[in-house]
Amino acid sequence: MASEYDGSKLVWFLTGAAIGAAIALLYAPQSGRDTRRFIRKKTDEGREALGDAGKDILERGREVYDKGRKIAEEAGDFLERGRKLVAG
Repeated sequence: MASEYDGSKLVWFLTGAAIGAAIALLYAPQSGRDTRRFIRKKTDEGREALGDAGKDILERGREVYDKGRKIAEEAGDFLERGRKLVAG
């Protein structure tokens, strides 16, 4: 659960930063061509950052899944041992 919360928090932060940067650029004293070029560059960088963040979140999810699966298998093994002990 914490990983999901951290991921959505990061996405909202990056979205807010992108919106703030876009507004700041609209008021920048640069030519239109330079501003559009800058916006395009920053958009591409933001897209890459979001992609990387998504990959990190996916990897953490896989790790948590694998840990949970291992714990479930160990619990099953303990349960089977307990049944054997009780059965004699």
